Amino acid sequence: MDKWFKEDSNKKNVYFNKSNIFRTISLTNWIIILNILIYILVSVLIYFIGEQKVLYWFALSPNVLFSGAIWQLFTSFFTHIWFPHLLFNMISLFFIGNFVEKIIGRKRFLRFYLVAGVFAGLFFAILSFWFGSGIGEKIFLSPSEYSVGASGALFALLGILAILTPYSKVYLIAGPLIAIIIQSFLSYFYPNLTFLSVFNVLITFYFIASIFSIFSFNSTIRKIAIPIEMPIWLLPIVAIIPLIIIGLILPLPIGNMAHLGGLLVGLAYGLYIKKKYKRKSLMISRYFLK
Repeated sequence: MDKWFKEDSNKKNVYFNKSNIFRTISLTNWIIILNILIYILVSVLIYFIGEQKVLYWFALSPNVLFSGAIWQLFTSFFTHIWFPHLLFNMISLFFIGNFVEKIIGRKRFLRFYLVAGVFAGLFFAILSFWFGSGIGEKIFLSPSEYSVGASGALFALLGILAILTPYSKVYLIAGPLIAIIIQSFLSYFYPNLTFLSVFNVLITFYFIASIFSIFSFNSTIRKIAIPIEMPIWLLPIVAIIPLIIIGLILPLPIGNMAHLGGLLVGLAYGLYIKKKYKRKSLMISRYFLK
């Protein structure tokens, strides 16, 4: 599959040159390693210099960005603060990213991933900066808030697959999303509940347990994560629109606009590939109908 859209068909396959460790390991896996290393670095820095200073240097805040902190567009989608967030995104990236990388090629994947991450962050920042006040804050988030995570780039990868392999089956892991919604509901409407701190710890454990449960060979254990099978074209829609609607009622710690921005650039790039490589795109689409 690494030859679907290979950049130079006259050169021998360089993607899996075992004499070079950088070629042996996929770029997706290198990106995962980088995310993990940055998470460790950020955790150490938070301990020594405090969270606010770390957020300034690594996270994305529209107000700070448009005050000149351009680097935030690059650092934010490699940064995670909450370990379950890192775990969920990296497991998703492992499967989705390696899949896309094998389809479009190593170099094209790296260029696209970087552009998609920046575009998703900029899309969120512009909308939040201009419309993130009053009722708009419920949809676009406040421009003073900080955002981190690889989710925008992940949705961009889903956008490519929604075009090239629209009917391949995937699972939406609904459990963690439901847990976040419940946690946000209780924190917003019942902030003084005595057991809320304990409940938040339990939610974190459930979040981690549900992620690991999907790797179980036991179908009953896998149900802990509440996996919902659907065609890949439907997944980003289900993962964005309901959360935007819920966000109108209670604040969610989810960057829906970054997800949407990533999805849009992924759809655009998928359409570009489909138009440029019509025959190969048709072959891929048919292949994943099996």
